[in-house]
Amino acid sequence: MGCFFLLAWGIKRLVLPHLKWLARFSKTNLDDLLVEGIANHLPPFLYFGAFVLALGPLSWPPLGARVFRFVSAFWLVWAAVRLADGILRFIIFRLWLPVEGDHDLKRKIHSLTPFLNVVLWSVGILVLLDNLGFKLSAVLAGLGIGGVAVALASQAVLGDLFSYFAILFDKPFEHGDMIIVGDMAGTVEAIGIKTTRLRSLGGEQLVFSNTDLTGSRVRNLKRMQERRVLCRVGVTYNTSSALLEELPGRIKAIVASVPQARFDRAHFAAFGPSSLDFEIVFFVLSPDYNDFMNVQQTINLAIKSDFEARGIEFAFPTQTVYLAGSPSAVSQKPVAS
Repeated sequence: MGCFFLLAWGIKRLVLPHLKWLARFSKTNLDDLLVEGIANHLPPFLYFGAFVLALGPLSWPPLGARVFRFVSAFWLVWAAVRLADGILRFIIFRLWLPVEGDHDLKRKIHSLTPFLNVVLWSVGILVLLDNLGFKLSAVLAGLGIGGVAVALASQAVLGDLFSYFAILFDKPFEHGDMIIVGDMAGTVEAIGIKTTRLRSLGGEQLVFSNTDLTGSRVRNLKRMQERRVLCRVGVTYNTSSALLEELPGRIKAIVASVPQARFDRAHFAAFGPSSLDFEIVFFVLSPDYNDFMNVQQTINLAIKSDFEARGIEFAFPTQTVYLAGSPSAVSQKPVAS
């Protein structure tokens, strides 16, 4: 017993300080974490060994032997659960999560550590009961029946909980993202265990269950790099062919003159019922909706000014009427759009 206590004291007072000093000169943090793990978890096992070796050989009465066995088993389970918890925390928070990353994600995973402790201690208690001679089959059967009843009663809650984990780890969207779900859109304000809350453009709060979100087609606008814009312009049929040939080049020059726009194409696309239709495609080099509207407004105003300077008229719906008995009488009436 004295040897074990002396060994534990020597490791804690002499060896670990030197290991910590050496770990400071390395470029990696793994050795620091290893030394920290040894400092936290090795001494309890050494004390446990000293306790067992010192008291195990003694002659105990039946009750004392049972108490000694219970204390030994509990101490061993406690140390094993503590070690497993340390290993899992090291894997999750030091290896899996980046050091400089999403603080909101780290906070949420930290909030889930009590569930991890419950699972580890549940396994540890079952192992402890098995070592003490309890029949685990009856215990597990009772837990199974109770688990089925709880699962049936909280099916929707569990579905939302698993959907929360899917959102948390798969990251289809994050806090602050602008998303569209069906015909509703909003900015993600909070992702909870059961519901996710959005703030719509109108200002009201939209609340979705996590199951609804994972089962829907979600459009994440924040991850859009640029916006594609398709617009059509119609000119009158009395526009000359020479001007029609110049229009794609003029439109290209107008779009290219706007800093946040990238021209793609402009074509005389179709003969409309009352107009010659041009199709214009360009990209707005920003996902922001206000930038998109500003760019589109600038281009529209420039096209309007250019058409006015060249005498090109925008077409509007018109109707040509031929009167019976008056072949020469032709009436063109505008049709309200």
